[in-house]
Amino acid sequence: MYKRIMVAVDGSDPSNQALAAALQLAAESGGQVRLVHVLDELDFVSGYGWAPDLVATARRQAGELLQAGERRAEAAGVPVHSHLIDAPGERVGDLIARDAEDWDADLLVTGTHGRRGVARAVLGSGAEQILRAAPVPVLVVRSGDPLACD
Repeated sequence: MYKRIMVAVDGSDPSNQALAAALQLAAESGGQVRLVHVLDELDFVSGYGWAPDLVATARRQAGELLQAGERRAEAAGVPVHSHLIDAPGERVGDLIARDAEDWDADLLVTGTHGRRGVARAVLGSGAEQILRAAPVPVLVVRSGDPLACD
């Protein structure tokens, strides 16, 4: 059974559903959860250059997001800790995969919007990046999956 479950969180609906699934698995297996959030600083570069105020705000919001996830885990009785990854210029999937390996995760859980076609091509797929790079099994929770709702 999975005892060391890492879950990628970003505050989106699919991410919240992935967290619920990870907490349920950890509770059932007597495992623990590591919440991980990647701060992608390239999101804060505009046509006018670097936006440091936005990066500071994003770091604060990321900390709040991780704290909220920790509170959910604690309420579920699941041991938890979190990690904010801030490594500009690296792919999110690679960063999460490396962190899973460093932490010795048994399972990686992530949410997905399930986009297809042009929307996926334009917006990309963080879940797909994670699947390709992950050193451990990955549970992908699709947005709206009734089994993953709390």
